[in-house]
Amino acid sequence: MPHAVIAATGLFTPEQSVSNAELVESYNAWAERWNVAHSDGIAAGELEAKTPSSAEFIEKASGIKSRFVMDKAGVIDPERMAPRIAERGNDELSVMAEMAVAAARQAIEAWGKPVSEIGAVLCAASNMPRPYPALAVEVQQALGIEGFAFDMNVACSSATFGIKTAADFIGGGSVKAVLMVNPEICSAHLNFTDRDSHFIFGDVATAVIVESSDTAGPGGWDVLGTRLKTVFSNNIRNNFGFLNRTERSNQDAGAAASSSEAIGPSDKLFVQQGRKVFKDVVPMVSDMIVDHAGELGLDPHGLKRLWLHQANINMNQLIGKKVLGREPTVDENVIILDEYANTSSAGSIIAFHLHHDGFEPGDTGLICSFGAGYSAGTVFVRKRA
Repeated sequence: MPHAVIAATGLFTPEQSVSNAELVESYNAWAERWNVAHSDGIAAGELEAKTPSSAEFIEKASGIKSRFVMDKAGVIDPERMAPRIAERGNDELSVMAEMAVAAARQAIEAWGKPVSEIGAVLCAASNMPRPYPALAVEVQQALGIEGFAFDMNVACSSATFGIKTAADFIGGGSVKAVLMVNPEICSAHLNFTDRDSHFIFGDVATAVIVESSDTAGPGGWDVLGTRLKTVFSNNIRNNFGFLNRTERSNQDAGAAASSSEAIGPSDKLFVQQGRKVFKDVVPMVSDMIVDHAGELGLDPHGLKRLWLHQANINMNQLIGKKVLGREPTVDENVIILDEYANTSSAGSIIAFHLHHDGFEPGDTGLICSFGAGYSAGTVFVRKRA
């Protein structure tokens, strides 16, 4: 029976980047204006003054130093505190599809085969521009791919869930190759007026081609096994959706960030209970990795490299230590969130795409994601000859 092979990957990185210093300057300017505007309430004890942030606080809390964004000007504008992403007409390629297509074309070029051999397109991401038509179908059309396509959203774990789905299609004989894309404009769901989370996310797109071992050429990565897990939790949540009714357009809502309202109630944007997430997710993911490795007959201590979801450097370091049974080296536990920040579904794929060198045939590694839901996915891979 054929098994799945990760044959190629691609990466689209926005041209614009925001440093911690730039983000802090913007936030502090907004906070100062907010405090002045609400000075009476603060003096009366009805409101709490907004606390300034610092680049040092951000890096210590997260390991993030900068992030790529689709629109820098809107993000660092104290009068707006939200990206400006112009709405496109229905006859134009959407922004997120454009990002996905760029990453996909890079993967297809590296793959070296015609798109006619791809039988399915999956768009696995946290952030979608609309309920329908599916972004995956738009990408499929833009690339001239036959077959079928659909979207799937499992928050930050979407990519590993997508790889698992692609591997199952291949194992069942439905298709010979699957293109999976992970476009993320995370800056659009982030509350840039929240000191505890305004620094977390960045924008990016990744792509993965998963192919049948029957048709795969030399190189690439055998998928040894995949496992998925979900446990419901409200500790990471975003309540914004097409059922929400607002009195502002999306353009006007961003401008309201200079007030206390931002885009409606704060839970209509990203919100999390960070300490609870850390306490719950680290043991859940660590145990899942070790258990899955044992089921596959692998020694987790012998993994050459971990490509973990890029959420928080403290989480990644602790998971790496628990899995490898010792303090991992920088080469063993890849960290890219210092430059990219948290890019939701794309994080582990960015890490894999940029840092898969130095493997000999037979060496094993792990692609792993975890996030809201809670959700987690493990994909063990072995370098092919």
